[in-house]
Amino acid sequence: MAAPESTVPIEIRQHNALTTARYEMSACEMDIVFSLLSKLTKQDQAGTIYEIRVKELMEMTGRTWNYKQLLESTENLNSRVYHIETGKTLLQVSLLASALYRKGEGTIELEISERMRPFLIDLKSNFTSYRLQAAFSLSSKYAKRIYQLASQWKDIGETKTYSLDEFKGMLKLKDPAGKEPEQYAQISSLQKYVLDVATTQINEHTDLRIKYELLKKGRSFQSIKFYVNTQVPQQLPIPFELEADDAKVQLARKHLETLGIAEPKLVQDILQSPKYVDALFAFIYKLKTDKIKATKNPGGLFLKMQGLR
Repeated sequence: MAAPESTVPIEIRQHNALTTARYEMSACEMDIVFSLLSKLTKQDQAGTIYEIRVKELMEMTGRTWNYKQLLESTENLNSRVYHIETGKTLLQVSLLASALYRKGEGTIELEISERMRPFLIDLKSNFTSYRLQAAFSLSSKYAKRIYQLASQWKDIGETKTYSLDEFKGMLKLKDPAGKEPEQYAQISSLQKYVLDVATTQINEHTDLRIKYELLKKGRSFQSIKFYVNTQVPQQLPIPFELEADDAKVQLARKHLETLGIAEPKLVQDILQSPKYVDALFAFIYKLKTDKIKATKNPGGLFLKMQGLR
């Protein structure tokens, strides 16, 4: 497994219609979806089965999801309906056609519903790309959604102006039909529990820096827009062409940078060894979940544990 020549962020793509679709997901559901999207390739055929390794998912996100949470999440993903408007059509569609758990193996096999496939794979120019690790790093489900939305406009610098009804509808905070009670109806609650949390997390943990503006009509707030800037130099997106091993190596390289391990030969030796790469992911997961205490020199501790120093 050869190390890539340069560090390129892993990016995933979805149709803009899906970015602005009306749906609600838990943080666990969205992490499963992000992992699923990172495994798609343009060559995938109908009925392709995608394997999600639970251990790898937890190592990448730094969060622990138990069996019950994962089971509930895939069940919800099977039944949760996206409302996707494109021109004169309104499509109601679920993401998954099936989810299979292999008990004792720590793996989930997912199958995408055929009606959803064009919004994920058959993309041309009308798409949103965003960074996988950035999406994983956000703990708020609203931050994850707003990050996707902001990513759609990152090359322009600001989003279009959304009516508050439209914005709340995308986040499933308000039912357009009025059949369910509105969440965070007071603007102060919307700011405190949704907008401010999302803005803080996105600005601290992703490649974007955003701020929002609430706009009044008369004496009340009626609409919202976001201003979006990138915090790191733009790089060409690498959407579906990456092999799974390549994507894992790129993320491993980022973990080494975080640990302060930069000596070229040492980095190369680690990235070319599946054993060291797996050990690195396990170490990062334990570090994030406080199962390993190393406040002064975690990189040195990792190297020592692997017999590399």
